[in-house]
This record gives sequence, structure tokens and C-alpha cells, in this order.
Amino acid sequence: MMSFHSAAAQLVTLAAEGEQHGGNHNSLNPALTGGGALFILLLLLWITTRFNRDR
Repeated sequence: MMSFHSAAAQLVTLAAEGEQHGGNHNSLNPALTGGGALFILLLLLWITTRFNRDR
């Protein structure tokens, strides 16, 4: 079994490797991604409240 320390060390190594490559794709716009996520969550909230009219 892998110990917690060795698992943490592997995750740190993986994170350090990701830093070198930038991590973001050029076509990903943070504002558009966040706005889309907010819109989807608000839509799901609206749908949930429409189906829960008995309260």
C-alpha cells in the first residue's frame, strides 16, 4: 500500500510538471467559462424551484 507521504510527494511532482506547460489552453477564456458555469447553475436552480412548488 502507498503511504500518505509518498502519495503527497507524487502529487507535488505532478503539479510541478504541470506548471512548466502552462496548464491553460489558448482558447479557454476564464470569464466566458465562469459566466457559462454561472448561467448553467442558475438555470438548474430555476428548474429545481419550478418543480418544487408544493413548499
